[in-house]
Amino acid sequence: MKNILVPIGTSPDATETLQYAVDFATDFGAQVYVMEVFNITSKAGTLANVTEKVAESGKERLKGVIGQIDSKNIEIKIASYKGELVDGLKEIDKELGIDLIILAPRSNDIQEEVYLGYTSGKIVKQTNIPTLVVPKGTSYKPFHNILVAFKSGILKRKRILNPLITIAEKHRTEVNLLLVKTPGYSDDDLKINTALLDISSQLTITENATTYLGVLEHFQSKHPELLCVFRRKRGFFKKLWEKSTILKSEFSVPIPVLILSTKKD
Repeated sequence: MKNILVPIGTSPDATETLQYAVDFATDFGAQVYVMEVFNITSKAGTLANVTEKVAESGKERLKGVIGQIDSKNIEIKIASYKGELVDGLKEIDKELGIDLIILAPRSNDIQEEVYLGYTSGKIVKQTNIPTLVVPKGTSYKPFHNILVAFKSGILKRKRILNPLITIAEKHRTEVNLLLVKTPGYSDDDLKINTALLDISSQLTITENATTYLGVLEHFQSKHPELLCVFRRKRGFFKKLWEKSTILKSEFSVPIPVLILSTKKD
């Protein structure tokens, strides 16, 4: 794990997320990049240098956030891009090779009932980059117990698991697998990728209406410090991925969530 990207929103809690990312990066020897993507729509009468002014203002704000945390001798670099959010993320990933995005569930302090805000949800939904969603007020510490929840154990590419394997090996983590048989499951869904089995300590099979309900049923007994899920057409959040904003009534856990995408690049 070499490069970690932290999208900085306008929330006053941005320093918490960046501090978490720096602490995480220190543990794994990774480089931290922060970004603020901006978009300027050209209109008649717009000043020629307005884009440059907005870009410079964004950089200064990022420098202010960086100045409020303990960087622990890590050089935090600013990654800039002019354009739409997802385009910016993809361009930065193409240039640098981003191994993990670390972000807060919500970019702004909006409705309390919202788990993933529009910006955070858009990042998770529209990119294939592994993402670690860190709840407000969470301090970084090694993960000793990880719960991996899924409705199908089929993974077409082993490298999808790279972030999970890296974390598990680094912390000598106990990895518990939770296979949730949902209505309409097939026998193929019960076949579990060998790489996933190799790092696991225990496999639990349960039947629930949704994968999330399976997580809720076993969350207390497993006591996970990290929840790992997959984003795919027939996977966790199947319906939730249809929109960017996700309500707490639809999904919410008080621990970090590692989201691995099985979509093709």
